[in-house]
Amino acid sequence: MVAFGKKLRESQIQEWQGCYLDYKLMKKKLNQYTQQIEVGTQNHPHVLKDFSRLLDSEIEKIVMFMLEQQGVLASRLSSLGEQYESLIRQDADRERISQLQEAYRSVGRDLLRILSFVEMNAIGLRKILKKFDKRFGYKFTDYYVKTRANHPYSQLRQVCKHVGIGAVVGAISRNLADLQGFQQQYENYISIYDQPAFSHPDPVVNSLRAAVNRLSNSTSFLHYLGKHALLMEEDLPILSGDQADDSKYHFMSLILNLANTFLYMVNTYIIVPTADNYSMTLGAAATVCGVVIGSMAVAQIFSSVYFSAWSNRSYMRPLIFSSIILLVGNTLYALAYDLNSISVLLIGRLFCGFGSARAVNRRYISDCVPQKLRMQASAGFVSAGALGMACGPALACLFQRNFKIYKLTFNEDTLPGWVMALAWLIYLLWLSISFKEPSRAPEVPRESNSGKYVNISVENGSTQPFLTNSKAKEKLEDRDTDGEDAEEDAVQIQKPVNSIVSAYRLLTPSVKVQLYIYFMLKYAMEIVLAESSVITGYYFVWSTSSVAAFLACLGLTVLPVNVVIGSYISNMFEERQVLLVSEILVCIGILLSFHVLIPYSVPQYVGSALLTFVAAEVLEGVNLSLLSRVMSSRLSRGTYNGGLLSTEAGTLARVIADGTITISGALGESKLLNTTLVPALFICVTSIVATCFTYNSLY
Repeated sequence: MVAFGKKLRESQIQEWQGCYLDYKLMKKKLNQYTQQIEVGTQNHPHVLKDFSRLLDSEIEKIVMFMLEQQGVLASRLSSLGEQYESLIRQDADRERISQLQEAYRSVGRDLLRILSFVEMNAIGLRKILKKFDKRFGYKFTDYYVKTRANHPYSQLRQVCKHVGIGAVVGAISRNLADLQGFQQQYENYISIYDQPAFSHPDPVVNSLRAAVNRLSNSTSFLHYLGKHALLMEEDLPILSGDQADDSKYHFMSLILNLANTFLYMVNTYIIVPTADNYSMTLGAAATVCGVVIGSMAVAQIFSSVYFSAWSNRSYMRPLIFSSIILLVGNTLYALAYDLNSISVLLIGRLFCGFGSARAVNRRYISDCVPQKLRMQASAGFVSAGALGMACGPALACLFQRNFKIYKLTFNEDTLPGWVMALAWLIYLLWLSISFKEPSRAPEVPRESNSGKYVNISVENGSTQPFLTNSKAKEKLEDRDTDGEDAEEDAVQIQKPVNSIVSAYRLLTPSVKVQLYIYFMLKYAMEIVLAESSVITGYYFVWSTSSVAAFLACLGLTVLPVNVVIGSYISNMFEERQVLLVSEILVCIGILLSFHVLIPYSVPQYVGSALLTFVAAEVLEGVNLSLLSRVMSSRLSRGTYNGGLLSTEAGTLARVIADGTITISGALGESKLLNTTLVPALFICVTSIVATCFTYNSLY
């Protein structure tokens, strides 16, 4: 049976060659249509119908071939089932059980090739639809998908639902689990039906499940949240890659990375409730809190780049440097009170920003966590940041003390600095003892995540490309004047970019819009958070404890909102639909925040702030989920990666928002609210307009 599987794979390259979407034929048709329309021998309605028929024919060819291959796999599984039944009736040795297990894995690998076949054709279909829309200037994609997606006889629907694949995956999973039970004591065997949560650890099964989930667009909370880390991964998991990752993986080092993320977010937001009071104590205006809060973000713009570059060589050393800088920064922040120096206060916050190691935390997950655990680790990274955001203001509630030790003052203004300095000292000691620097083996080039071809491990442990035939490659190549498609369609091993300019050139218009949306939502969230103490103090005379409790409640909404979006909303609506609705809700929240005519009330402020913040949370999750799919694979690694670009966009938004608060403070606290909301409203409206223009390209 194993020999049969090898023979099948050798013949697939030739056999499957004529079954792919004929991309070159359709490009040729588009050129013909363009020429015919220019000379007046063809009209748009006829082009629409003719090209629809061509697509129907091509998709039907794909579906028929896919069903044929599923039949072959079903036949092989039936034969293996007979061998399995014979093993039950006799006391089989471990060698025969291992051979049968390997035969099932062989079927699984061939099923992965079918899934790759489906995905490659789906990519080709999406590209040709986009090209048609761009060439002829009307929404053929909307027409074609709308008329074919839900029709009972639509072949496009069969491609999307990949009927029958679930049954094959189930058969492989169950039988591999059963055979594992035979190798152990049979009485200890756990059935996947008796315990549905039981997950068979075989890498082939894990790869199949990941591939099926991706093709069906099914979303779980874990995967949805994990995408917020913006770690672009292989479209189909590389089985041999897990072995390399396992040698680098160290659980305690991962925990230390997540702890660094948590502590940094606590450090960022712990001063928000007291920043205005601290500024006034040192002789500055209350609105200088914008500079105090924003100075950390200013430094983070630069620290993100050098920490990202440093992570190319080491993980432990930048984390140690980060902890020391943050220890110094928080100490200076606390000492500024007794030194009566606003300069020392700002220098302390700048030091805290220079210690931002989020790029290292993200890079460690990408490089050193096995593929099978990477989504969980990414979700942990996002969750740690969200919890830190909520815990920061909550801790400020506990600092309502005022005492002295020697000449050092400990009160609600200085305690955040002293507590965080102590936390970073403890973390530094823990890091020095428990962190394990992963080995730096020579990096083997890996295929891009655009679905061109996939490495699948075979029986002898080596790997071979799924597509090696030049004719098969040409079917998905597009080397015309369209720079975007030429970049995406080139079937080659792509290296990481080596400059910010090169990274910017890889951004398509839709990706630029999504980064602008990220800028907008971070700007809106920072306005709500950073000026909260000043606004509530001026209009409602809230105490520090009240402000801290309000901000903590806002922060605690992050995970519940993501549970709802990740588990339910994203499975009911397209992400681009949720994206646009969320932008509109952010805009409504900003509009409701304005103080006009009627007296400003607590319900108006709390309601509008909650709507703005929650809508921005939803928008952030959906936007980063889309970005993780459409951003170029060349931005998945290296210094100038997609995570760095999104971090820079968000950090720049925070800097500008905090600067706006300080500048607007010159007009007086009575005008601060409306003055800061005007640019937020303008940025939000322009992002909505930009989204509408690029809506059809947001997939």
